[in-house]
Amino acid sequence: MISKVLKWFVSAQLLLMLALPAALAEEGKGAAQVDLAPNATSAVIIDADTGTVIFEKNKDAKLPPASITKIMTMLLTMEALDAGKLKMDDKVPTSEYAASMGGSQIFLEPGEEMTVQDMLKGIAMASGNDASVAMAEKIAGSEEAFVRMMNERAEQLGMKNTKFVNPNGLPAEGHVSSAYDIALMSRELLKHEEITKFTGQYQDYLRKDTPKPFWLVNTNKLVRFYNGADGLKTGYTSEAKFCLSATAKRDNLRVISVVMGEPDTKTRNAEVTRLFDYSFSQYTNLPIYKTGDAIGEMKVGKGEVPVVPLTAKHSYSLLLKKGEAADGIRHEVQLLPDLKAPVAAGQPIGKIVVYKGDQVINEFPLESPVEVKKAGWWTLTKRTAKKMFFLD
Repeated sequence: MISKVLKWFVSAQLLLMLALPAALAEEGKGAAQVDLAPNATSAVIIDADTGTVIFEKNKDAKLPPASITKIMTMLLTMEALDAGKLKMDDKVPTSEYAASMGGSQIFLEPGEEMTVQDMLKGIAMASGNDASVAMAEKIAGSEEAFVRMMNERAEQLGMKNTKFVNPNGLPAEGHVSSAYDIALMSRELLKHEEITKFTGQYQDYLRKDTPKPFWLVNTNKLVRFYNGADGLKTGYTSEAKFCLSATAKRDNLRVISVVMGEPDTKTRNAEVTRLFDYSFSQYTNLPIYKTGDAIGEMKVGKGEVPVVPLTAKHSYSLLLKKGEAADGIRHEVQLLPDLKAPVAAGQPIGKIVVYKGDQVINEFPLESPVEVKKAGWWTLTKRTAKKMFFLD
């Protein structure tokens, strides 16, 4: 009798395991009817290239984000590097205030200096609250000024349920975000592909050339244990519970998963793993441009540089359900007509439009990769003469 009951139980479990993926994959139902993160207060998973939401649960709920806040700190750091305002080997001093931060830290001493690169390691891997404040002061002059930059950038990114009070996520009244907002800023950070050299590394050292090197171990264990995971940021306070914004890439598909309010690290990692597994089993993507691919050229009327080559700063692709036909999908680069100098770096200049047949199914904005100043009178005169006499 016991043997029969055991066989029945095993058979039932096998049927359940086989039925779950089929239920998830059923057209029109998918993850919407199955809670992939039952223990999370809120959760979302998106395609990094298109921003398409694959699964969500209370994605807009305003919650304390804990150290996931540091994604914005890292984003502003990467943007300062891109703008030439910082270099990786620049020295960052530690103020007494920065050194006084509690919680997760890399134990900076007042007056101690580290390079931007090492500060980024300390933030990305060890979740250093002290390193976050030191970088904030380096970039903006003060923590308060940096927080204003954080909130301005959040507004630009459409983060409607976010307000930052500090650069590290230590508990503060009114410091809130949402799973979806965190996914938005995570997506923007991942456009700086070199960030995964920090967020995807499992262990490293700071103060290597000193008698007491500091061992860094990534707080995000998925970068070691999940195939394709290379970031992004963990978070914990007693108020926020266990949070994680994680990213993984397989083949051409990169996804971002955010969970908030998990009861412990084991559950947090298990539910992010389930979100990843669902996404990679059900979706693929169709590459449009890879990072560095030539897109076209931007012609600037009366610019010091009349033509600027355009290359893909990051990958562009279209999210598809596995098995979905890609027939009839095409794209066009549509640049603004009559673009005239001056043009600011980052200024909108057009878009990539993706069609299926005659229907628009996605659009990607394009921005000027460089600043183009207005040409002087003598340059314009020479250019006009060249056209007249050489028809060029």
